[in-house]
Amino acid sequence: MPLVRALASRYAGRGEPLEDLVQVGALGLIKAVDRFDVDRGVEFSSYAVPTIVGEIRRHFRDKAWAMHVPRRLKELSGRLSRMLDELTTELGRSPTVAELAEATGVEEEDVIDALDSAHAYSTRSLQAPFDDEGEDNLFDKLGVEEQGYADVEDGSIVSAGLEALDGRERRIVELRFFDEMTQSQIAAELGISQMHVSRLLRRALGTMRGRIDEVMGDADE
Repeated sequence: MPLVRALASRYAGRGEPLEDLVQVGALGLIKAVDRFDVDRGVEFSSYAVPTIVGEIRRHFRDKAWAMHVPRRLKELSGRLSRMLDELTTELGRSPTVAELAEATGVEEEDVIDALDSAHAYSTRSLQAPFDDEGEDNLFDKLGVEEQGYADVEDGSIVSAGLEALDGRERRIVELRFFDEMTQSQIAAELGISQMHVSRLLRRALGTMRGRIDEVMGDADE
């Protein structure tokens, strides 16, 4: 078990608790014990190390990804990671997708999918601090409530109310609330008294209110 813990410690800090890795390594140790052949004359530790490490790596490949990714893409992602380092050293620059595909013997689309899948290995909590100040988190930065939706909804309700008015009533409502004219200005515009404008406006608003109540009642049903 000290050997298991030492090997597991190499993989600490990669998103998995050390104790979980030790338990996974212990499974590898049990497999090594079951399969070890004393007659081969090989030290047990020499045989056990690859088995334990293999079990830990398999755990990362199959269990440690934050999102579900097909196994073939996980394995290809690992191969590409190693190949990226090799080709970068060899070429003196980052390799292209075509060069990675040729080096690994797969299609370019598979390379792109595997590179994209690497982003699924770990995720950040929406409650994680956005910066060093710690005042905002990621959730605060993702977006805000879109006020435009409420404006569209309100506009459709008002339109329904306006449709219930006759031409003159609608004109008065538009002048008062859309053009923001006073009743005196509306009276001068239409050539009628201000008192008449006031009566027509009250009647129009009552008609609109009744129509809007009908629309909202139908929506609730």
